Amino acid sequence: MSQENLLNIALQSAKKAGVEVMKYYRQGNYTQVTKADESPVTSADIAANDIIMDQLRTLTPDIPIISEEVGAVGLSERKDWSRYWLLDPIDGTGEFIIGSGDFAVNIALVENGWPTIGVIHAPDHGLTYYGQTNLGAFKENFEASHAIKVAKYEEKRRIKVAISRRQQLALMGQYLNDDFDYDHVALGSCSLKNCLIAEGGADCYLRVGVTGEWDTGASQCILEQAGGNIIDSEFNPLSYNKRESLLNPDFVSLGSRDIPWQQIIKPHRKIYG
Repeated sequence: MSQENLLNIALQSAKKAGVEVMKYYRQGNYTQVTKADESPVTSADIAANDIIMDQLRTLTPDIPIISEEVGAVGLSERKDWSRYWLLDPIDGTGEFIIGSGDFAVNIALVENGWPTIGVIHAPDHGLTYYGQTNLGAFKENFEASHAIKVAKYEEKRRIKVAISRRQQLALMGQYLNDDFDYDHVALGSCSLKNCLIAEGGADCYLRVGVTGEWDTGASQCILEQAGGNIIDSEFNPLSYNKRESLLNPDFVSLGSRDIPWQQIIKPHRKIYG
């Protein structure tokens, strides 16, 4: 099956799940529990997961799937997978719960340890971001799509840092060089902040704390195709399907490669979950 067909399948699956998520969101009729890692999960997450899993199993039966909402697959079983789907049925469940609208359906195709297709569908915003290796990155709004690129950098301009609405600025400050000037742009959902960088609305995003590979796979593809990248806290690329744990280390999402990031970001000890 061609990459174009796989991208279309990912787009259709994300949008179909988004329709179901919005039913729960508008009606406010969902149940909520706290998982072992103290993150929330709702019946909307599970419904979205079921739809995507059904779509992908039906249309691409030979491609295995890893999802945040399905039991973990051990490294011994998945280490030889040449490609697999990587899902986060709702990235930003906390934003879904508080009603901010900043949540998204994430679907990535990982091939040989690297995300080559990424789809992020934000149903409440009517937005879909997608990317594919050697194709580019795109933003779709009400069926019209256009290519996106990270913001250009002019020396000495202020650096725009994407943050969560509830993020502690003091925590971010300890990883940023005081010699530069910063503006902060608040937005929910890890993947949507990465897409904001991809379309030029911010320059970087620092994530200190627990995330899974499903949180970054789709947006990493989109951001790379838009001219940016994601690195860990020691300036190494994020890796996929390399460890028993599917948790990420702390990471930094970056826009233009013309920005002197190694002067701006202070490296710190890499901690995997």
